[in-house]
Amino acid sequence: MSLENNLFYKFEWDENKARINLAKHKISFDEGRTIFADPFLITIADDEHSHNEDRFVSMGKSTNERILLVVHLERYIKTNHVLIRIISCRKATTAERKIYEEGK
Repeated sequence: MSLENNLFYKFEWDENKARINLAKHKISFDEGRTIFADPFLITIADDEHSHNEDRFVSMGKSTNERILLVVHLERYIKTNHVLIRIISCRKATTAERKIYEEGK
């Protein structure tokens, strides 16, 4: 996936974790990855859960028009190429959706 900022994104995830997430939250990681094309994407560092690795939380609108929250890792694999490893994905809460809408 290529975005306007000239970065190319590659996505990966643990398939077992993806199945568990789908059963629990009814959101696939495949849908979750589509928020990274949202021009209004919000990303913050997840310092509370970043003990051994730098985690991030991103919120954006998926191609299914749902506002999702995706927890992930980011790693540059070469110039302008970022590997995103999705850890979890769920629908945004009402309060989170309000933050997203106000940020647009």
